Amino acid sequence: MSTNPWTTQRYLVVDVEGNGARPPDLVELAVVSITSGRIGDPTSWLVRPTSPITWQARKVHGITNDQVAALPTFDAVRDAVTSYIADEVVLVGHNVRVDLDVLRRKLPGWQPHAVLDTLRLARTLLPHLSSHKLGVLVEHLDLATDLPEELQPHRATYDALVTARLLTALATREDGTPRQAGEMTQLGGLPQANTAHEAQPGLF
Repeated sequence: MSTNPWTTQRYLVVDVEGNGARPPDLVELAVVSITSGRIGDPTSWLVRPTSPITWQARKVHGITNDQVAALPTFDAVRDAVTSYIADEVVLVGHNVRVDLDVLRRKLPGWQPHAVLDTLRLARTLLPHLSSHKLGVLVEHLDLATDLPEELQPHRATYDALVTARLLTALATREDGTPRQAGEMTQLGGLPQANTAHEAQPGLF
């Protein structure tokens, strides 16, 4: 297990919003890098899915079919997305299996270097909370402070940014010292062998 501080690794936080189909197709993707423990600026893509966005998914993220009707499909941005996530980074998400499943289907042959789930981390490090949903953790840890007003929960950029803040909060011990990279992997890592096509159903 690596005894280096977690800040010695580069992390890429992702959030996917989907069309509500089974399996879901990608509508919006946001990525936020964390380098040397510092959260970078987000990058996002909004695309037209291969099938319409269901009303159930629209209730969650608010993205309508009219909003994406004139946009390109994911094929047009695939190279740009690949250039962002192809580096030797640790992929991070909240209930990351969902995001990972969508990305794997949109990027055949792609395999992240390692995967870290902030949901698993939060359940282990904050066991006293009755819920570990992202919204509950954002409120409990005050993770939305100073975010631009135009960013809204359940949109990819907002969710990726607060998940990045969640990771840095969980990666810092109560005394202010950083957790070890190996400790983070042990507490929240997702075994590579168990990540393929295990996404939980969800209206996203």
